[in-house]
Amino acid sequence: MKKLKIATFNVNGIRAHQANLIAWLERDQPDIVCLQELKAADKDFPASALEAVGYGALWHGQSSWNGVAILARDAQPLESRRGLPGDPDEQQSRYLEAAVHGVLVGCLYLPNGNPQPGPKFDYKLAWFERLIEHARTLQSSDHPVVLAGDYNVVPTDQDIYSPKSWLKDALLQPESREAYARLLEQGWTDALRALYPEERIYTFWDYFRQHWQKSSGLRIDHLLLNPALAPYLTDAGVDAWVRNEAHASDHAPTWIQIGTRKRKR
Repeated sequence: MKKLKIATFNVNGIRAHQANLIAWLERDQPDIVCLQELKAADKDFPASALEAVGYGALWHGQSSWNGVAILARDAQPLESRRGLPGDPDEQQSRYLEAAVHGVLVGCLYLPNGNPQPGPKFDYKLAWFERLIEHARTLQSSDHPVVLAGDYNVVPTDQDIYSPKSWLKDALLQPESREAYARLLEQGWTDALRALYPEERIYTFWDYFRQHWQKSSGLRIDHLLLNPALAPYLTDAGVDAWVRNEAHASDHAPTWIQIGTRKRKR
């Protein structure tokens, strides 16, 4: 394997937070980046600005909502899929897949699902089922695969500062957690939790009630590795300093480090 830093980052509007994204890319220089919630049409994606700091890009935009992109440092991602199979009339830009630096990368922005119950939650669960079905073929591949993105799921109570405050939220519903658990049961490795099984790690702090200042966060941004890639995992973390910058996204970049050799058990 090639030594790689792979990250996922919900930018919450790439035009509004372009400067923050560029500053992080220049400072941390990840090799592969999955972006979510671009909130920009394809024509408004800042490809030239990203190229100026050394990143080739693929993007699947949508005006005002959703949108995903894959960035590659000193390379150009090779697209393999745009959108999940199973819905030929899909209107929302939520999935993009590409080969990058020897890894097959699935970048996803799973539906939020609020308010629940209702049609938005039903759509979330239906989209999740399509992801699970597609992921089954990727998990068993002999090729290294990572599924990275904003899953809009808090897997367990360990992944949130206070479950009581979010009991009615779609991110914590039993159906959402059960779908995520079934995805992992295929044989995927949740990278952060695999390396830090006991720690409280957050990737998202909303803008309300001083949640960032009070460290009241959630872990909803995940990088899942298939068995061909998981043995090369050496480190993982969250660049929380990005959340503290002026005009920041409510998410922070979440990353993994891939080594050149399989780690010892």
